[in-house]
Amino acid sequence: MNIIGELFGYIAGICTAICFLPQTLQTIRTKNVDGLSLLSYIIYCTGLISWILYGLYIHSLQMLIFNGIGLVFGGIILYMIIRRQK
Repeated sequence: MNIIGELFGYIAGICTAICFLPQTLQTIRTKNVDGLSLLSYIIYCTGLISWILYGLYIHSLQMLIFNGIGLVFGGIILYMIIRRQK
């Protein structure tokens, strides 16, 4: 296995997984979802679920871990947006 390729994979995975951490923390803290798009978060979470399923199919631990982390953050925001609309 190419160590440089693996390193880039982990860097990409970490960046992608935590990119929504600041938004998630702010949304939890303020409970303000104004301006956040329901459709965008539905598409984002659907994509992450698809990546997780693909990761299971190809037995990729990296894909499972990093997309799972992203799904937690995106899912929290999606839940808060849906809850706000009720």
